[in-house]
Amino acid sequence: MIYIFLSILSSTSLFVIFKLLDKFKIETFNVIVLNYLIAAILGFIVNTSFTLENYTQSLSSWYLPAVIIGILFILMFFVIGKSAQVIGIGITSVASKMSVIFPIVFSILYFSENLTTYKVAGVIIALAAIILTVFKKSNGTKINPQQIYLPIVLFVGMGFIDILIKIAQNNYIEENDTAIFTSTLFTISFITGVIISFFKKGVLKAYAKPKVLLSGFILGIVNFGSIYFLINALNTNILDSSAIFGINNIGIVGLSIILGLAFFKEKLSTLNWIGIILSIAAIYLLSNS
Repeated sequence: MIYIFLSILSSTSLFVIFKLLDKFKIETFNVIVLNYLIAAILGFIVNTSFTLENYTQSLSSWYLPAVIIGILFILMFFVIGKSAQVIGIGITSVASKMSVIFPIVFSILYFSENLTTYKVAGVIIALAAIILTVFKKSNGTKINPQQIYLPIVLFVGMGFIDILIKIAQNNYIEENDTAIFTSTLFTISFITGVIISFFKKGVLKAYAKPKVLLSGFILGIVNFGSIYFLINALNTNILDSSAIFGINNIGIVGLSIILGLAFFKEKLSTLNWIGIILSIAAIYLLSNS
C-alpha cells in the first residue's frame, strides 16, 4: 500500500507545485520543460535492463506513437499548470482523473470489450460530474472563459492521450518496454518544450534562473514519481489493477480538494461539491467494472 500512497502524494503534489509557481511568480513554462528532462533522466536510470541496442530495436516499432503522445504530454501539462493556477487544484484534479471514461468507451467500441452496467453508469455519472464540477455562477458578471475551457480541454485532452496510450500498449509496446517507453515520452516532451522555447521571446534566459532550475528539478522528481510508484503498486499484485487505479484516482481527487481548501482557500459551490462526490462515485464504478 505504500506505493499507492506515494503515487497519490506525488500526483497531488503536481497540482500544489503549480499553485506555488504562480504564487511566487516563477516561470511555469520553463519549469515544465526542465521537469521533463529530469523525469526522462530518472526513467533511464531506474531502467536497469536498458541497453542502447535493445532500445534502438524497441524504438523502431513505436517511435511514431511515442512522438505524438510525447508532444501531447507537455501540451496537457501546460493546461494542468494553468488550470491549477486559475481554476484551482481540486477542480483540475477532477477534470484530469475523469478522462478515464475515454479509454473505457474506446475499448468498448474498438476492442469490443464487455459493456457492463457499472461502465454505463460510471460514464454517465462522470459526464454529469464534470459539468457540475466546472460550473461557475456568473453573479451578474461575465464568466471568465478560462473558468470553463481549461478543465474541459484538460478532460478531453487527457482522455485522448489515454486512448493513444491504450492503442500503443495494445499494438506496439512489449510488456518489458513499458518503462523505457515512458522515459522516451518524457524525452520527446522535453525536446518539444525546447523547440517551443526558441519561438517565445525571453524564455531562454529564464532557464538560467536558480529558482527555475530548482523548481524544474523538484517537479521532475514528483512527475516521475507519480508514474513510477503507480507502476510499482500495480506490480505488487496485492490488489486488482482496477482497485489500485480506483484508490489512486479517488485519493488524488480527495487530497487535492483538502489541500486546495486548507492552504489556498479555494471556494467551491454546492454544485461543485455534488460534482466532486459524483466524480468519486464514477471512479469507483469504472474501477470495478
